[in-house]
Amino acid sequence: MPARPLVITADPQVLDDLLRVAAAAGVELEVAAEPGAARRAWSSAPLVVVGPDVAVRCARSRLPRRAQVVLLGADLDDAGIWQLAVEVGAQHVVFLPDAAEWLGAVLVESVDPESASGALVAVVGGRGGAGATTLSAALAVTGARLGRRALLVDGDPLGGGIDLVLGGESCEGLRWPDLSETRGRLPGATLSTALPRMADLSVLSWDRGDPVDVATEAVVAVLAGAGRAAELVVVDLPRQVDDGVRVAASLADVLLLVVPAEVRAAAAAARVAMRVSVLCHDVRVVVRGPSPSGLTGTDVARSLSLPLQGFLAAEPDLERQLERGQPPGVRGGPLAELAEELLDEVLPAARRAA
Repeated sequence: MPARPLVITADPQVLDDLLRVAAAAGVELEVAAEPGAARRAWSSAPLVVVGPDVAVRCARSRLPRRAQVVLLGADLDDAGIWQLAVEVGAQHVVFLPDAAEWLGAVLVESVDPESASGALVAVVGGRGGAGATTLSAALAVTGARLGRRALLVDGDPLGGGIDLVLGGESCEGLRWPDLSETRGRLPGATLSTALPRMADLSVLSWDRGDPVDVATEAVVAVLAGAGRAAELVVVDLPRQVDDGVRVAASLADVLLLVVPAEVRAAAAAARVAMRVSVLCHDVRVVVRGPSPSGLTGTDVARSLSLPLQGFLAAEPDLERQLERGQPPGVRGGPLAELAEELLDEVLPAARRAA
């Protein structure tokens, strides 16, 4: 039997409150009325919640120090609770019912074997029509072709739907409007199963109805769930920076700014670059050719004071391929080559960080 979170309390009301939180989270608890009875499970439990009625006894019982200990407080005005937390060895002090949602998420996290280790790559265009959506799709498709669990997220409600790029507009599954009010922890397996499958990857797109407002909390929950579900998460972002874009950009391991090799495009991209560079620690430029004036990728990247990820040469028949709903990056070519080069770098780095 897998270890269950341990609760130490002899107070019936405290236990009732904790059981309600656990039931809402779908987690079973192991309960001990006092520290002596909890000693056997103390080290093996994935999480320990100490009730206020037994906190002093736990501090005096010389239980070994461990991570993932939560002290439940009884009085917000009790300044001594913080010193007691140090003596118990608790990393968190919480008060119910205010922290019920947080505690429920932590209970789920403690028993869920999934880890949020997926690399998140965000892509944004330096101007309209730069090719950010195409590159986003090619990155995810290439990741899937290389045998990675990949998940593609459409972050632009006015972009027409990234499922069209993959020819999957009729595929069944959840779209953004279905997840717009999501809160708390979203299990990765649940998300991956609920999303449409296209080109061997999971895709979260928009539907064909009127755009809906997606709460920032929903964006956080969905992207965290995506990281648990996939090794590679690619997010196609709009140029207009709103709260959702700020969240996605700040969570990204790498943000790619796609810029056509044109003077006006580089000028427009400078404004986008300023906004996203304060959000993501690793912003790189992908320059898309051909260049009418002979600009090189290095020229464009230097004008933006950003590192160059690569120069994307023109790809024959790409527009016709996209119109037919044939996923980019499947047949090789410049898109696939650039995607493979980036993923060879990003995915091993993400695994080491995890």
